Amino acid sequence: MKLSNTAILALAISSITATAYAETQSQAFTPVTVNEKSAQSEATGFLEGSTVSGTTRNWYANEQLKRGGKFTYRKDGVATPTDRRINWVQGTIVKYNSGFTEGTVGFSTEVAAYNAIALERDRENLASNNGGAPGTRPGAGNNRTLTREGGEAQGQWSKVGLANVKARISNTTLTAGRMNFSSPQVDVIGNRPLPSSFEGIAIHSEELNNLSFDLASFDRVSPRTEESLSKFRSEYGAIDAEADHVHTGGISYQPFASLTTSLWGTQAEDLWNQYYFGATHVLGDSSVLALTTGLNYYKTVDEGKKKLGEIDNDTYSLSFGLTHQAHTLTFSYQEVNGNEYFDYLHETNGIYLANSLLSDFNGPNEKSFQVAYGLNMAEYGVPGLKFNIYQARGWGIDGTHYKGGGYDGVQSMDGEHHYEYGIGAAYAVQSGPLKATTVRATYTAHRASENQADGSINEFRLVTTVPFNIL
Repeated sequence: MKLSNTAILALAISSITATAYAETQSQAFTPVTVNEKSAQSEATGFLEGSTVSGTTRNWYANEQLKRGGKFTYRKDGVATPTDRRINWVQGTIVKYNSGFTEGTVGFSTEVAAYNAIALERDRENLASNNGGAPGTRPGAGNNRTLTREGGEAQGQWSKVGLANVKARISNTTLTAGRMNFSSPQVDVIGNRPLPSSFEGIAIHSEELNNLSFDLASFDRVSPRTEESLSKFRSEYGAIDAEADHVHTGGISYQPFASLTTSLWGTQAEDLWNQYYFGATHVLGDSSVLALTTGLNYYKTVDEGKKKLGEIDNDTYSLSFGLTHQAHTLTFSYQEVNGNEYFDYLHETNGIYLANSLLSDFNGPNEKSFQVAYGLNMAEYGVPGLKFNIYQARGWGIDGTHYKGGGYDGVQSMDGEHHYEYGIGAAYAVQSGPLKATTVRATYTAHRASENQADGSINEFRLVTTVPFNIL
């Protein structure tokens, strides 16, 4: 990994500052030992451990393209431009979890029904495709509401979001079917009314303290705004380049109470092999001053039939967060070393980079820097209320040396730059019948040079999520 002089200098300064003013947090080494507790020995039974729960989410987004960017919608059979798009959807999940059966090997099941109701159905407001203008990818369609041919919303639709069986021995669980899964490369993405999910098989093991293992293989993804299953493809590459299988495995290790690390490898068949290393370290005491340092590094190379062409990409982010009581100030630097995008799997949140915001700041050879401030009002007697504000800038985007393949179009990016700023507020209800209900409002603005892919756009989102228990 190549760290710039700027990043190294920032690391040194931040470490010195935290050491000088923060109370020392224990950095004692924690040895890896055999986990003497068995989760399966505490199994309560298939029916006895059953629960029925769910959430309902009201999701509203209002986007407006700037600097000449246009969405399009069909009016009397003619593609008509508009600069605004509005999506408003109610998404509901009802989930059944059984308990594990008793015995050496325990079995359980998980089933969840997903339902979406489009509260905004007008094709002009939904404005699906864009005619190649900035703001959305050409031909991408509406990625927030399921729409019919012609652009009108499907008023109501449902699907089986989760359906799996589990077998557990001691502290090792095998899951087969449609499931949630979380890793730096294959991760459920939940930034819409309904989340994605993955179909395949996975093993998670916690037989050792401070050291866990994961292995998984998936062949289909259940998209956030679709009823059907799809093959995996990349977020930024050619949409016809698909992977028949995605194989992933990783280790999570906590050598100190203050340090967590993870190492993962993922193969998207005929697209790429991607490797990840991440570490988070906490130093000091937040009541005085604490420093949280985060490192994320991805290495991506082409694989098999090379459906996306040649790929050789090193991307990393380095962040430093200083916390004093209610206040957190974070500085994040991110760098892409490669003539193509840093890319990840579509319908996943497989991008654990500090500057992945409305824009991912992941253009060819791009460098970016973010400053963010967060305020936790619990320190002032209002638990559950938080505010945040940030600004990020990206520069040096250069795809002129790209040789062609799955990322054609980046060749026109020569010195592109962009910036983004946002402000948000969130509140979580602390007690009463609506306990754990969350309300979050965000406003984001993004401005880009001519050939930067994300375009210029303003977006307001208001999302309310209400959990509930039936059984």
